[in-house]
Amino acid sequence: MSRMIFTIFICMFGFNIHAQAASFNCKSAKTSTEKQVCKTLSLNDADVKMSTTYNIIRHLVPMGTRGAIQDEQAAWLKQRNLCGAKITCLSQRYQERQQKLDQHMQRIYALGPF
Repeated sequence: MSRMIFTIFICMFGFNIHAQAASFNCKSAKTSTEKQVCKTLSLNDADVKMSTTYNIIRHLVPMGTRGAIQDEQAAWLKQRNLCGAKITCLSQRYQERQQKLDQHMQRIYALGPF
């Protein structure tokens, strides 16, 4: 039952991924990185997917692990921001982060009870 609910939750986010904007308010975008994410569809989509995966993980991991996940995300944001407005660099950072988050998800799946 839990696995079915989780799968439905993932599907709902997956089908809405193109309908959403970036994981932050583009009207308030200040950095060149944020502005580039807002105006580049592929980066925008990558940001939404990454943010959705990150938030799911944050809610599924135990309290003791949550802080480490949040620290990892904060460090990644600093690295991402070093790209400035360079699309290739940003794409690479998002791809790397998504792979790392997917690894976290696989560990969560392995522990169950999904």
